Amino acid sequence: MSPHPDTHHKALTINLDAAVFGSFAEIGAGQEVARWFLRVGGASATVAKAISAYDKEVSDDLYGPGTRYVSRERLEAMLDREWEQVQTQLRESRGSSSRFFTFADTVSARNYAGTNESHGWMGVRFLADPGATPNDVILHVNMMDPSNPLQQEVLGTLGVNLLFAVYHQRESRDVFLQGLAEGIAAGRIEIDLIDLRGPAFEAWDRRAFLVDVVRRGLAEGVVFPRDERTLPPTELLHKKPVVLAPGTFATVEPIHGGILEATVAAQRAEGGGGETPVGMFVLTPDALSERRELPDVPSILQRVDALHQMGEAVLVSRCAALYELIAFAHRFTNAAVRIAVGLPTLIRVFEDARSRHHEGRILENLTRLVGQDVRLFAYPMSVATSDEWLRALAAGGWEVTATGGWVTADGVRPPPPLSHLYAYLTASRFIAPLPPPAG
Repeated sequence: MSPHPDTHHKALTINLDAAVFGSFAEIGAGQEVARWFLRVGGASATVAKAISAYDKEVSDDLYGPGTRYVSRERLEAMLDREWEQVQTQLRESRGSSSRFFTFADTVSARNYAGTNESHGWMGVRFLADPGATPNDVILHVNMMDPSNPLQQEVLGTLGVNLLFAVYHQRESRDVFLQGLAEGIAAGRIEIDLIDLRGPAFEAWDRRAFLVDVVRRGLAEGVVFPRDERTLPPTELLHKKPVVLAPGTFATVEPIHGGILEATVAAQRAEGGGGETPVGMFVLTPDALSERRELPDVPSILQRVDALHQMGEAVLVSRCAALYELIAFAHRFTNAAVRIAVGLPTLIRVFEDARSRHHEGRILENLTRLVGQDVRLFAYPMSVATSDEWLRALAAGGWEVTATGGWVTADGVRPPPPLSHLYAYLTASRFIAPLPPPAG
């Protein structure tokens, strides 16, 4: 077998495996996965059934009412129902020799007007060996292609990749993820959730899978909630006001929790007591590094665990620049987005631009931000803990004024010409100083 078989080869390989047998259930975007197996030849050895329950009443009758049609709950109901049928109808006649599977997806591909969120859920339940305990792989995907036919096409490829990977590419996490992405050009589809269950994956770290999805560029960001759930970003951020606290978090300190908490409180105050914003830490590459790479998987998971101690969700993202992060949030919400930064982080951005003569880059990035409902809330720094650093700033031409032992965002100003830009940003409340902590 070729080390990188194409979609046709993968589908045919499965069809020619007499032990692999199961069903397909697909809602939305057509029978794109089943169609591959039906057209490459030998489908009768693999496909027990292929069903497409497009009508809502039919879908509810098959899989039960009470869930959204494009949701994890609906996908799991599909897997449960179809798996039960495969077992009931075929276990006695084929159970001793078959590695059964049930493949399902429920998606919302691009509608005619282009007004819907193009995303979906895809999963497979399978036996690694005849008579063994079943295993599940569940994905949440965002389709990035601009047309319905292209989205259908890429869904078909991904579905074949998934079914092939669970049977032929389980030797390592790297091989499995590479298999999922084979034959799919970068930027066509995003996988922002992978959940694995069952004995076939006992030795695999599910959280490491999520991190690798981002590090490999299969998603812009993945969410680690503070509990054990796995959620795609859209379910946490959908239509909600958002407060994001980005950083590399090489060291996690109690002040980070204070920054996020104070910004959430400030956003609620300016929102007039409306819906409580979603507050999240965002673990990002170093925006001022030339390489802009995330650290390795163990380091990221260690930082996620440390941030979880403060009781908040963590987004691991490839977005290094603030405008990239805000654009990512606005994919899922049209409500206000607020960014929480420590004052040293804010100053570092301006100082770096000045030292590298990148004032133009600051202006370029700003134009990508000011057209959106965004505000940067800057947390102050203590003179007692930052005295040496503050003296270095003053020596570099910064104006620094402390009040009550604290320096706030309106107590610093870079040397010209950036001072004029900084003054404008603070006067217009694009940069909003947070007050020192009480006590």
